[in-house]
This record gives sequence, structure tokens and C-alpha cells, in this order.
Amino acid sequence: MNRLAAETSPYLLQHAENPVDWYPWGPEALERARHEDRPILLSIGYSACHWCHVMAHESFEDAETAALMNRLFVNVKVDREERPDLDAVYMNAVVSMTGQGGWPMTVFLMPDGRPFYGGTYFPPSPRMNMPAFRQVLSAVDDVWRTKREDVTGMAEKLTSALGSAADQAPSDDPLTEELLTGALPALAYAYDSEWGGFGTAPKFPPSATVGFLLRLHARTGSEDALAMARGTLDAMAAGGMHDLVGGGFHRYAVDRIWLVPHFEKMLYDNAQLATAYLEAWAATGEQRYREVAEGTLDYLVREMRLPEGGFASAQDADTDGVEGSTYVWTLSDLESVLGAPAAAAAAAYYGVTPAGNFEGATVLRISGERPANLPDIRARLLAARAERPQPARDDKAVAAWNGLALAALAQGAWRLGRADLLDAALACAAFLDDRMTRADGRLLRSYRDGDARVPAFLDDYAAVAHGHLELATATGDARHLARAEELARRAVELFADDRHGGFLYSASDAERLVAEHKEFDDNPTPSGNSLLAHVLLRIARLHGDRELENLAAAALRIPLDMVRRAPHAFGQLLSAVDLYLSPPREVAVVGPRDDAATAALRDAARSGFHPTAVYAFGDGSEPAAVPLLEGKGLVDGRPAVYICERFACRAPLTDAGAVADAMAA
Repeated sequence: MNRLAAETSPYLLQHAENPVDWYPWGPEALERARHEDRPILLSIGYSACHWCHVMAHESFEDAETAALMNRLFVNVKVDREERPDLDAVYMNAVVSMTGQGGWPMTVFLMPDGRPFYGGTYFPPSPRMNMPAFRQVLSAVDDVWRTKREDVTGMAEKLTSALGSAADQAPSDDPLTEELLTGALPALAYAYDSEWGGFGTAPKFPPSATVGFLLRLHARTGSEDALAMARGTLDAMAAGGMHDLVGGGFHRYAVDRIWLVPHFEKMLYDNAQLATAYLEAWAATGEQRYREVAEGTLDYLVREMRLPEGGFASAQDADTDGVEGSTYVWTLSDLESVLGAPAAAAAAAYYGVTPAGNFEGATVLRISGERPANLPDIRARLLAARAERPQPARDDKAVAAWNGLALAALAQGAWRLGRADLLDAALACAAFLDDRMTRADGRLLRSYRDGDARVPAFLDDYAAVAHGHLELATATGDARHLARAEELARRAVELFADDRHGGFLYSASDAERLVAEHKEFDDNPTPSGNSLLAHVLLRIARLHGDRELENLAAAALRIPLDMVRRAPHAFGQLLSAVDLYLSPPREVAVVGPRDDAATAALRDAARSGFHPTAVYAFGDGSEPAAVPLLEGKGLVDGRPAVYICERFACRAPLTDAGAVADAMAA
């Protein structure tokens, strides 16, 4: 066992028995590198990463390779999900050196942490224009010993470039409608009109972009925006990347048609996709979107929920070293589970053929007529699949991803009328507030097996605040609104960049790395700047707080040039701009929270798709939780809804039908 045996990250523990003398990131490794004048070999990956497993088996488990690593370097292993700050800084360095990034990532550092060379996966022997890993190790050692000035110069050049990325000042351009409408032609140009999504293979789920397109349709009535959103959602839902038996989505499709996935399943993808399909159902009324959303949320609760109430990070792509084997089917598999007649119907529906489409088996995809007994077929296949060997689960909880899951569960609870989903959301919120929050109110990034570690980053605060806002909308409980506001204001205190506006990724009192990092792109998860700006705008509308609104606007203005060039990478940011530019619509629901009449008004006020509305709930007797509720009470003893714009309110409504009509107007 090496030093990783004392860690909690499943990814680090996977390497605890390597012959490599691994260190976790920390002062001990850096001090040894300084003392012995050795470069650091930094290896970054995550537990569900297929190629991370491959390189581990080929190189890190190989005694001869490990001996070379141990002799030449101080070796440090990092879980990118636990330390996204390190991953972001060094990934930027690798991309600047090689033009591409990915995991596993291998970076060579000066003893003070400055990078001077790096790459991603290196094979054990030369192939496909890639040098062997041992060749790389020897070459780096030779340069380190014989050309130290060159190494130092490269490190200085890279570090200077990395530092400049966080110094970008806000654009002088104002936030205008043109930014939203101007994104549409660029998105249409990249859109795959035949198979949905954007670009060619591989294809990743563009959840944030779909959310923006739905908002653009709601804002402008653009049929092109709606068509791109629907085309993408329909193509993904047809199967392959979408798990048609167990619900939920795999990480991405290796092909253009969403058929053959990379089989890992990530919490953040499924949380965002559940939200996207819920919103599509609200915007269109199409039942098929509800079914996909419901199946995805059911998958999360069934397979990703932890005993403490939070959610695990991921399920592996591999099962016993074979990618996808848990999920694929042959004709004989169907016949053994379903019997001949039902197997024939299932095979026609799911496209199962003797040849298959994945190493002799079939990745299921909707290809024929839906059988009348499909629910029974799915249930029997799922039960049979549960008896197979299962992929490993990374049971580390990440605060940001749990915040996204909390938001999806909360919205699913009220849109679907599912009390069990609300219970899951409440348990997730309690987990985040109890297990992943220090006594001083500071969030922590990761939790596993009773141990919470690493101070939280910007995206953690933004996502957990977002989740509490959605839970407040689901429950009408002002405590969740207060918690969202507490987290958002703490995020401003910890992460605001007083020089250039926006928010830095690491807190002001966090470990100082070789460069600061500021993140704006919304792939594969919403950036902390985009999501926090959205949260701040919602809170600002409830309080009439111009200062919070200005903080959000400053963050949104920093990457405007990049947004115009590549809007598909900034879906959450564009959604925040949509909120910023929209006429304020504040909705106050006043009445006893558990009263049936209040519940009917609450349902009516939330019904439909109103992405720029903000909600506050009070009982009409307690002190107002937010300024929006001040002076608003029951009407002749009856619960009421006040629909306002900049706190100027229409006459209160006490009839649920009238509320629904007013919200739809």
C-alpha cells in the first residue's frame, strides 16, 4: 500500500496498491520535490474514466514502469472531481501545450508546481504517433538534467499565460437582446438537423444549450429554437446513450447518432438532463418528455442515492474490465428473460438483431412499434440486468453535483406531483446542510463514508444555492429561500474578484496555486459564474436589490466575445442573460402552507413554463421573509396570489384558474 491508502476518494483508493510511490496533492510531496530537486509527475483522472483504468493497468500497475517513475519523479495522484481547481489549472496548461485535453492527464511540474510538459494518455509502447510512456519519462528526465534553463523558461511562459486568463476585464458592451437572438444563427449552423445535437461525433448532451433554446422560444416565439431543442431531446431519448431499460443517460455517444455510448453514468449529466426534459414537457406539453424525465429521476433515486441522503458521483463505464457489458443484450438474452413471443416484440422495438451493433450484442434503441406490455418488458429486463455483474459506483458525493440533483428532484416533485421525489429532495438538502457544511457555515466539496474534505469551490456554492431555490419553489418553505440567500451572499464574500468583476473559482482564503482560475463555459456542468449570476438575479428580484443585480451583470459581461463566437458553450450564461433582460415578474403566494387552497394557488402559479418568474411564499401572518412579501396578506381570509413587476402588483387573485390564466398571459 502507498500513501493513497489514507484517502477517501474512490479514484485515489483504486491506486493505493500500485507499486508507484504515489503522494496525494499536498505540502509533503512539494517539499520532497524541492528537497531532492526532482520534477513532479502529476497524474489526474477520475474513477469512472475508462482510459484512466487502461493507463493504470498498462503502466501504474507495471513494476518496471513504477520503478522508473519512483526513481525519477515525485509522483502525485489527484482526483479531478475532488480537486477541480488543480484539474482546471493544469488542464489549461496541457491544452496550451498540445492543443487538446482529456483524462488521464499527465503533467510534469517544477518543484514549486509550475508546469513545463504534459499530455493525456500515454501507451506502454509507441503507437498511433504516441510515444511510449517510459520513453516520455526518460525524455523528461533527460531534459530536466541537461536543459534546466529551457525547462524553467517553458514553466515561466506557461504560468504567465495561465495567470493572464483570470485577468480578463468585463466587456464594455452592454447586455442586450441581440446577444440572445444573435446566438440562434450560430447554434443553427452547428446544429445537426438529421440527428440532433451540435457538431459531429463524439456527441455530448447539451443540457444547458437546450435550456437556453427553450427560454429563447418562450421569449421570442422562435420556432427554430424550439425545433433544435426538441430535435436534440428526441434524438437523445431514442436510446443508445439513453438507458431504455433502467432510465438515465450515459456520459456521451461516440458516434453522430447517439447510438453507442461511453457507458459511464454521471450524476451531473442526469441531474441536468432530468431538468431539461421536465422543462421541455412544461414548454410543449409533450408526454414523452415527462416519461424521460421521470425515468431519469427514478434512476437517480434507485441507483445513485447514498444512505445519508446525498447522491453518488458516477457509475463506471466498465464492468469487470469490459466496457458496457452490463447494459447490452443479445436475442438469446431476451428469450431467456422474456420467453419467445415477448422477446420477439422486444427485439423489434429495441432493434436487437443477431449481429448486434456493439461487439456482437446490441445497445438498445427505439427502432419499432411500442409493445402494449412495454412496462412489463422493461421491469423484467431491469430485474434480470440487476442480476448481472454491475459497474463500480463512485460513492463520493460532490457538493455541486448534489446541488444540481437537488434542483432536478425539487422541480420533478412539484411538476410530476411525486411526494417521494420531494422526500428525496428534502433528504438531499439535509445531507448538504448537515454532512457537507462546517460548523461555521462553509461548504465542503466532497464527502465519502462519514468524511467531508476540501473547502468548496464557486460551483459548489452556486449549485447548492440553486438547489435550495428550487426546493423553496417546490415546498413554499421560506427556510430554503433563506438558505439559498445565505449561500449566495457567502459566495460573493469568498469568490468575488474586486479587480475585474465576476468570481474566481477558488475562495480568497484557499490554497494558492500557480495561477488563479475563472470559469465561464457551461460544459459539461454550469460554470460557477453563470449559475451564481442566475441565482443572484433571482434573489435580487425578490429583494429589489440592485447591488446583487449589478454583480451578476458584471460576471455575465466578462466573456461576451467568447459567447458570440461559441454560444453552444455558454447555455447557462445565456439563460442568465435572458433572466437579466426580462421584465421582472415576481409572484407572491400568501396563505397557510399546508392549506389545500394555498396548495391549489401554488400549483396554478407554477404551472406552465415561466423561466423568468421568481416566487416567494408566506402565510400572511409571520414577518415577511423577503421584501416582496411585505404588506401582502390574505384576502377576506382566503389565500391569495400577487403577480408583480418591480414590486408593483396587480390586484390579488384567490381563484386558481384565474392565477393560471394570468401566468399564461
